[in-house]
Amino acid sequence: MSVSVLVGSQWGDEGKGKIVDILGERFDIVARYQGGANAGHTIVIEDQQFILHLIPSGILRDGIKCVIGNGVVIDPQALLDEIDFLQKHGFNFNDRLFISHNAHIIMPYHKVIDSINESGDNKVGSTGRGIGPCYIDKFDRKGIRVVDLLDKVELERKIRRNVAEKNEILKKIYNKEELDVEVILKDYLAFGNLIAQYITDVPTFLNNAINDGKSILMEGAQGALLDIDHGTYPFVTSSSPTSGGACSGVGVPPTKISSVFGIVKSYTTRVGLGPFPTELLGEEGDELRKWGAEFGATTGRPRRCGWYDAFLLKYSRMINGIERVAITKLDVLSNLDEIKVCIAYELDGKTLEAFPTTVNQLERIKPIYKILPGWKTDISHIRKYEDLPIETKNYLSFISEHSGFEISIISVGPKRSQTIEL
Repeated sequence: MSVSVLVGSQWGDEGKGKIVDILGERFDIVARYQGGANAGHTIVIEDQQFILHLIPSGILRDGIKCVIGNGVVIDPQALLDEIDFLQKHGFNFNDRLFISHNAHIIMPYHKVIDSINESGDNKVGSTGRGIGPCYIDKFDRKGIRVVDLLDKVELERKIRRNVAEKNEILKKIYNKEELDVEVILKDYLAFGNLIAQYITDVPTFLNNAINDGKSILMEGAQGALLDIDHGTYPFVTSSSPTSGGACSGVGVPPTKISSVFGIVKSYTTRVGLGPFPTELLGEEGDELRKWGAEFGATTGRPRRCGWYDAFLLKYSRMINGIERVAITKLDVLSNLDEIKVCIAYELDGKTLEAFPTTVNQLERIKPIYKILPGWKTDISHIRKYEDLPIETKNYLSFISEHSGFEISIISVGPKRSQTIEL
């Protein structure tokens, strides 16, 4: 039995796309279990860059079946655009893409409300793609699911009901223009015809596959510290990127999970608002952002950059059950004379034993650093661990020891070939 969960171990943007692409060829199925089109997974094949938002990265490997689980919220137009883009580049979708009938659909009013919320005083750094409002409707039991697209009568009833309610909110609370229900109806009735061939009972499909001895890689979006329950609330996403979210996100029981694999960037980044204890401000942060090309694949927003946080990673390892990790973007650190690693947090003069998830505490954290020598040489061409500079090996050993995990993959560049496996 081989059912593995792959999680982003920090605040997202760890390089999950490349690692799923590399690991994916060892599995029969790759399944995405949460998030929406706010996630951008970047894969470089030779000189061609592919940015995937909804479709699992396994689609770039011949023969691998790809699943979008019920935990994902789907923008139908974004999905169709992605399918069209990949087909134009020669990727085959015949019997390869399966979309959960229970996944919820992002509607135009979700995007409008998301944008309005982000323009106010209580913004959290949302991408404005309607993810949060869609999850709100899901838990308020007012959501529209993929299966509804197959029933035109029921779909029209739900759309008219929801648009009438949202228009009242837009008009009376936000003083915004109302949405045209007829336009929305026309678009979403058409979506059902276009994606019907992919709609599947995903829990049954995956559990049958497991019983048949198939291997599955379950892929999360964002990162563990953005988890709605275990992240830096309220500056989090609206779903559960942690490994625990995988089971509910695709309908596979926890007794079937055989391993949890973490993706860890060799430094730390964060997009949007929220606490960031090891953030580098000013010129240092700007330089690291430039070297790492730290701009959002989905939004283009510049990412905040900082030193590696081993104390944060110990917390992430604990809540996810991470056993092994891939270290990404190690080559980006090659320009530095010395590299800092946060090994502990101090708050009000006391060293903390556990990672705090309250914003009030995290904003007052004093990170305790260990300074390590840099290697000051290009490592992007190296393909064997033994060929790495001694300073690079020492850095890897140090973060492995202080974070509590085993490193099994090292990425030294964006291409598939720029990978060292241990």
